[in-house]
Amino acid sequence: MQRLREYLAILLLGLLPIHALLVTFGTKILKGSGHAPMTSLSLWKEGLLVIILAIACKEIVQKAKMPRLDMFDWVILIMLILSIVVTALTHGDWSLYAFGFKYDFVPLAAFVILRRVQWSDPFRERLVSALLIVGSIVALFGIASLMFPASLFTFFGYSDLHSLYVPSGPLAAFQHIESLGVRRIQSTMSGPNQLGLWLLIPFSLALLQRKKIAVALIFIALILTFSRSAWIASGVILLVVLWKGLPRKVFYSALVGLFSAACIAFITLYSYAPDIIVRSASSSDHFRRPLEALSIIKENPLGLGLGTAGPASNRVSDACVYLPEDSDASWAEDRPDLCVFTGNVQVQPVGRECHCPLLPENWYLQIGVEMGVLGFVLFVTLITFVLLKLRSSPYALLPFVGICIAALFLHAWEGSAVAYTTWVLAAMSLKK
Repeated sequence: MQRLREYLAILLLGLLPIHALLVTFGTKILKGSGHAPMTSLSLWKEGLLVIILAIACKEIVQKAKMPRLDMFDWVILIMLILSIVVTALTHGDWSLYAFGFKYDFVPLAAFVILRRVQWSDPFRERLVSALLIVGSIVALFGIASLMFPASLFTFFGYSDLHSLYVPSGPLAAFQHIESLGVRRIQSTMSGPNQLGLWLLIPFSLALLQRKKIAVALIFIALILTFSRSAWIASGVILLVVLWKGLPRKVFYSALVGLFSAACIAFITLYSYAPDIIVRSASSSDHFRRPLEALSIIKENPLGLGLGTAGPASNRVSDACVYLPEDSDASWAEDRPDLCVFTGNVQVQPVGRECHCPLLPENWYLQIGVEMGVLGFVLFVTLITFVLLKLRSSPYALLPFVGICIAALFLHAWEGSAVAYTTWVLAAMSLKK
């Protein structure tokens, strides 16, 4: 049973990075163009995870004594009870709760269960090798995709729009950097931020394994995602690796060199293409939306209920496009499914009020919006405990640190490839 569970875990974590491409192409084959990813295809990963967890539960039950709860279990259990109570007292929509549960609690449930089973040393080695191989392939495909024509993406079932997420339509194949028209690669994943965040995992492993080719390939792909959160997180990961692996004098010299190189790159980019760094619309959202989330938490200290913020909210809301004041929105007239705003004024559609998603651009504040101040404190406590306990497990610590940093600026745990892989690595290292 253990060997079967381990093989299935490698299969799941190895295929997750290409999930978006597989489902998009599969939907195109089965339903034709212009359709949102089929739910029946998208649920393969949850189905496989359920099988893995069922096998793990059987192994746990077969043990002589019942497992005891520790601080990780209690924090997660209290969060779960809190989410049910807050949802019951607020919106009471249990289908919306199910969406929120998928993003907020399924990875944590996997963490709780998979900590209680054995993981063999050969499996750990095979998993690291699989993630490095898949990471290199995904990075290489992403770099090559810069040269792919838009028609090739639509052939595979992607939308003919770019930079927009429409819940009722197919995925966009890439995003542009605002006014520059420069592609941000997303490779086989659903967006450039999702790609950048997942690449932090094989990037960490490649650094620890000293796989120079893999490090270079993944680093180039990270740069081309133009995900500033992933850039910051990868920089921290690199500094941690250098801190642990170099004598202090050499480390400080390397730190000065890296800081100088980063400053030169920043000045060069800002001089010739400032939108790559500044991105006024995106930057204003990263500043404005967390403040809005803090205001909501202040007004609703018990929370709004699970599913009301973040990716779950994105799934059940209108697709909203925000343009600067006095912008020309005529390009969207043939897209009645888009809600278009110029400044704070809704200009499309006429006669219907749009309901836009609530996106705090910060996972910790998202939890606070959904489950209130207590939920926020519990989640921060959980993350702190995990980080402290992982200090002696660098293969799990480095990816976890990177995602936790990125979660300050993005909904970093929303992608199943990131969430499942990171929490499984943590479960293997924090075995109870």
